[in-house]
Amino acid sequence: MKLDEIDKKLLELLQFDSKQTTKQLSLQLGLSVTAVYERIKKLEKEKVIKRYVALVNKNKIEKSFLVFCHIRLEKHTKENITIFEREIKKLEEVTECFHVSGDYDYILKIYVKDMDAYREFMIHKLTALKHIGSTHSIFTIGEVKNAIAIAL
Repeated sequence: MKLDEIDKKLLELLQFDSKQTTKQLSLQLGLSVTAVYERIKKLEKEKVIKRYVALVNKNKIEKSFLVFCHIRLEKHTKENITIFEREIKKLEEVTECFHVSGDYDYILKIYVKDMDAYREFMIHKLTALKHIGSTHSIFTIGEVKNAIAIAL
């Protein structure tokens, strides 16, 4: 689907605040409420807009300790990859998992309460998974930039 400038502006506005009404959006875009509604429905139908979510303050729910964990599998077989990916999806602490190139096979983004909680996670959940050869954890000191919106 080819996005025109109005679609891009609409997506920028929705990425900033998806709770805006079609009337609020129409005023910002200079379009009718119906035109905005139809564009949103088209973007949803085409899966440009995948879903709407609430961003939670991690400090308020005691999940502000962010760890990036690099994983190296023992062997790169289809079976090992399939098993690892299936099992990692079950771990609620892991919010993102990427299969990557380089020295490691995967990078995990993990949110827990603190270092003690991460130790428990490592011992009881992560290292219990089959086919993990090694791990390398990086603990964040502070957040410099965390852009949710994708530039269009």
